Amino acid sequence: MGQTLKNDTLEIQIDFPLENYNFSRFDWTGKITCVKFKNLPVTSLEDPSCKNEDLLGKGFYNEFGIDTPLGFEEAKIGEWFHKIGVGLLKKEDAHYACNKPYEIKPAKFQISTDLNRVIITCFSSHLNGYSYELRKEIELHAASFSIKYYLKNTGKKIIRTNEYTHNFTAINNDCIGENYSLHFPFDLKPKLFGETVNSELAVGIGKNEINFNSGPKEQFFFSNLSGGETVRATWELRHLKSKIGIRERTDFQTNTVNLWGWKHVISPELFLELNIAPNESKEWLRSYELFHI
Repeated sequence: MGQTLKNDTLEIQIDFPLENYNFSRFDWTGKITCVKFKNLPVTSLEDPSCKNEDLLGKGFYNEFGIDTPLGFEEAKIGEWFHKIGVGLLKKEDAHYACNKPYEIKPAKFQISTDLNRVIITCFSSHLNGYSYELRKEIELHAASFSIKYYLKNTGKKIIRTNEYTHNFTAINNDCIGENYSLHFPFDLKPKLFGETVNSELAVGIGKNEINFNSGPKEQFFFSNLSGGETVRATWELRHLKSKIGIRERTDFQTNTVNLWGWKHVISPELFLELNIAPNESKEWLRSYELFHI
């Protein structure tokens, strides 16, 4: 049945691990499917035309190891590897693709709830020297919510991976266009971007903000927005028509900031690099604040 955290300002809908979304990409712990601010939705879907929503992302879904999941390189074809927050996936060929459907052996999950908080813990199996315990705590505040992460290495090998949240954002279901403005706390230098997909030239790059010259019909993508510089991991999206904004803040710095979007959604992504030795753990925080402009 999941859990809804709600007060006079915010409503957050959360699916439990074995509910609904059951694909092999995004973390199953604390799937935030929808967020509403003053009863206006601020989240969207990865692809509204998909007939099965449980195969794609929505809301605020996070992912570990988008390029190379834990233990993938060591596993032989036909063997299993870890996808943190999901379970074990079966390796089918030499190259990992995050959007490919893999056979899954789900991890074990434990759930604890109260009126303003949901805590979900994921316990992995031991495989090829890797194992972990992941805990995610989602808590509702007056006009914001926070996601606290705890990842412990319970295996014998170092955990080297990354984590980010695919923020599927759209304010009041408005299509992406001139009403939106996305701000960063660092200068944008397009010549230093890793990859640029902007075929319609609908996306305009300013000094430290991104605007839209028109409504994009095709997907757009920019990687390495900070040009490799280590920066404060935060962003702020403003919607001029409704005069509503949302910002993500973290307690870490990053040198990897990506942006993906389409006609119906915009998704800024702040990556965290993780290197956790055996018997060590890492904690980090993402918080989201909704506000009137």
